[in-house]
Amino acid sequence: MKRKYIAILLTVVTLCVITLLIIELAGVNRSNILGRHRDEGVVYSRDGQVYHGEIYPEQTKTREQIVSKMPKTTMQFYETRHSFGTVPQDRVVKHAFKFKNTGLNPLMISKTDVSCGCTVHNFPMDAIPPGQDGEITIEFNTTGKKGFQQKTITVHSNALPEAVNISIEADVVENK
Repeated sequence: MKRKYIAILLTVVTLCVITLLIIELAGVNRSNILGRHRDEGVVYSRDGQVYHGEIYPEQTKTREQIVSKMPKTTMQFYETRHSFGTVPQDRVVKHAFKFKNTGLNPLMISKTDVSCGCTVHNFPMDAIPPGQDGEITIEFNTTGKKGFQQKTITVHSNALPEAVNISIEADVVENK
């Protein structure tokens, strides 16, 4: 009779160990099983650490990859060149280049390249629906510049052609 109870006890212990091993190998968090860490809105990783919203590179796609897979469309700038005229040094001048999605599909800008670090560009992050307008804002800092300045901004999108150049120019004069 004692042997029967010992056999049952060993079977129960073995099943418990196997169950815990399966839970560990499956990556189930022990904290959740035991009812610990029930903080509202807190998420825990497999190893019981607080998850802070990290995104791993293999799980993300860059904006350029997303835009490259979008259906092609067309866009047209109302102007592709803007002159600020004569501008004193140590000023920041700004201009918005307006454009229209003239195609049949949503238009998304993937990136812009500038010819120097003196221009700052802001472009729409959301897709522009067909027939709608958008704008790209350019800022030009004249600090340290002198004479005629011309800067080119290349706009990349899912439009045909994929890259379009817009430019700004200014004649920068010294402050007197």
